[in-house]
Amino acid sequence: MNFSIEDYYADRLDGDVLLAYKGSITTDLINNVLDTVESKLQDFQEPSKVRKKVYNVLVESLQNLYHHIDDLPEEYKDRFESRFGILVVSKDKKQYRISTGNFIRNDKVPYLKEKIDKINACDREELKDMYKFILNHQKLSEKGGGGLGLVDIARKTGNKLKYSFVPFNDDYSFFNLDVFIDEVEKNS
Repeated sequence: MNFSIEDYYADRLDGDVLLAYKGSITTDLINNVLDTVESKLQDFQEPSKVRKKVYNVLVESLQNLYHHIDDLPEEYKDRFESRFGILVVSKDKKQYRISTGNFIRNDKVPYLKEKIDKINACDREELKDMYKFILNHQKLSEKGGGGLGLVDIARKTGNKLKYSFVPFNDDYSFFNLDVFIDEVEKNS
């Protein structure tokens, strides 16, 4: 077991950190996070367009984290509450970064990797078409969405989704997703 929650968390704490959290992901936490980040974005005196984009992408990221967390591996059940996840929102140079991390069962890794790779291979127009197709043709899953979250994040940011799966044991990996939001609007 080479993976360490503490090392992973510490690696995310670079740039100007608006918020850093590791623990149980609950609806109360989500509401507090959104309020805190919204306030800090105003403190940074960001233009409303940037604030809105960061806020909207944060909402999607938190919903994905909340709805797709798997149980903890046995090795961590005595150290952390269930629904464990990590969230770090930071600003570095001319970008905001929203990092989320959680344990995922290894049997889900190929599907999620394929889905993100497919999203990352699309240009802006293809993402728009994919979003419309999912919206009009997919059934809602038991977790609430029809797979729109990651597509919507990629559409709103105009950036590729950066991710990794760190093997933890035979049953679990740790899934990391980094979403980058540019301060300056990219030309489409």
